[in-house]
Amino acid sequence: MKTSHWLIGAAVVLIALVAGWWSGRHFAADAPSQHAAASTEQPRKILYYRNPMGLADTSAVPKKDSMGMDYLPVYEGGEAPAAPGTVVLSPEKVQKLGVRTQTARLQALSPSIRASATVQVDETRQYVVAPKFEGWVETLNANQTGMRVRKGQPLLSVYSPELLAAQNEYRVADEAARKLAAGDATSATTMRRLRDGARQRLKNWGINDGQLATIANGKIGSLVIQSPANAVLVEKLIVQGDRFAAGDTILRLADLSTVWLIADVPASVAGRVALGQQARFQSPSMPGVSFDGRVTFIQPIINPQTRTLAVRVAMPNPDGRLRPGLFGDVVLSDGAGREALTVPRSAVLDSGVRQLVLVEVGEGRFEPRDVVLGERSGDRVEVLEGLRDGERVVVSANFLIDAESNLQSALESLTPAPDHDPADTDTRNDAAPSKPAESGVPDDHQPSVPPTADMDHASHAPRTTEDAAEVTPDAAVEDHSAHGSHPVEH
Repeated sequence: MKTSHWLIGAAVVLIALVAGWWSGRHFAADAPSQHAAASTEQPRKILYYRNPMGLADTSAVPKKDSMGMDYLPVYEGGEAPAAPGTVVLSPEKVQKLGVRTQTARLQALSPSIRASATVQVDETRQYVVAPKFEGWVETLNANQTGMRVRKGQPLLSVYSPELLAAQNEYRVADEAARKLAAGDATSATTMRRLRDGARQRLKNWGINDGQLATIANGKIGSLVIQSPANAVLVEKLIVQGDRFAAGDTILRLADLSTVWLIADVPASVAGRVALGQQARFQSPSMPGVSFDGRVTFIQPIINPQTRTLAVRVAMPNPDGRLRPGLFGDVVLSDGAGREALTVPRSAVLDSGVRQLVLVEVGEGRFEPRDVVLGERSGDRVEVLEGLRDGERVVVSANFLIDAESNLQSALESLTPAPDHDPADTDTRNDAAPSKPAESGVPDDHQPSVPPTADMDHASHAPRTTEDAAEVTPDAAVEDHSAHGSHPVEH
């Protein structure tokens, strides 16, 4: 009976050993993974707490900022500390503000200059009618200001006694020279000289060869003055029947087939203007219509009153739509573009002294960065320094981010500060006042001093030499007794 019990016990022990051996081999492979899982569940070490708005302020203990927002923990092995002035916004705040970003990219930049401009008459295509003799207007054909006339068209006919006498002299001398040519050669030569002198005088007065031929044939009388070019009558200073003196201007004409466009370019960009630049003119009075020309002249002097430089652009005007006095805008461009790193103009925060952009350095993290700007073209501006190709910048709600995050204060904190441990930044502010080192009593057993004792302890302040001289031995004994009277609680 006892032998069977021993056999049963040995069998149970053997089965237990086998089961333990099998379970150890089965679960051995899962031990490392379980250990790793346990290690990942261990809490990470908090290094310090940073300002939620990205300001250069840290704390060793949890706290709130002036707006009641909790400081954010920075863990060991976590994200790199933000650069000073970095703005941190939650995804909800980014969506609420409507923040949009675009990529800074390389593209062909064609700098252009926009300026106000006015259409004026081409000064090289103006004409005046100013007879060189005295007379009267018999018939005025160009009797309406603004009327168009063609070259050779009669403008007016004039009567002048002086002119009539010169015509008669020329006619008589020419007729006598022809009659005496076959007989008296000497007299014929004299008459030819008189004829040539009279002809030259008539030419000086504006009589052409055709009119001289008419006079030579015996037809003398009033002189018809013709238009010198295809033009427009811009000024009429006489009426029919008026008398005029020699040299008086009676009509003004202007050829408007080509006009001048005078652009007032700001002095700040005057150095970018060059001869031959392409120019495109548009006027509010003709929406959707543009006129092209080229820069033909640049004034050498800047207007001191307006601080602008006058630039002349020659504009063809075959249909007469560009009327003198028309106002509009002109865009001057080089035509050939060059590759440059550009961002939208809305991305730049320009204070007048410095230019900033908000660069997206992470999700909800925006870093203010100084940039150096170059030329502008349309709605984009060149960035010379401060950005790299592919970086994203804020183009919408950047002013709201500035207001939300108190960016101005963050920028003021960019000034260099002495090196210190971030964990110690607020330790000095939150630490309790130090206890007197002379007491030698542990912190939990420091003597409790009644409020009135502080006034007594004021008598232990360092005394000057004069104060020490005034203290008598009795007074010193009283001070010492007063000091010993303070109760001490343990």
